[in-house]
Amino acid sequence: MLVWFSVTPIGTGAASVAREVARAVEAVEATGVRAHTDASGTTIEGSWDACVAALRAAGEAVLEVAPRASLTCKFDLRADKPDQSFEEKYASLQAARGDG
Repeated sequence: MLVWFSVTPIGTGAASVAREVARAVEAVEATGVRAHTDASGTTIEGSWDACVAALRAAGEAVLEVAPRASLTCKFDLRADKPDQSFEEKYASLQAARGDG
């Protein structure tokens, strides 16, 4: 399964939330799931249990330094390709565009 998520710390009193988001990403990485972070969010790859544990770790890491955390998630489940990696999914897109 692939899960894209974005975490938004709330109530920090600062315009930048990079420090809090960095804590979330570090917490996800510490769970051992494969993760890829870009400018708008993080994609994780793993089983239901592993992904949910990683999401929980991200939220809890933010709550250690902010009074509130909001997570937006998109779950990508495929019965035909249950172990598809994010690299494979991206390669499929590139091939469809004629880039791969």
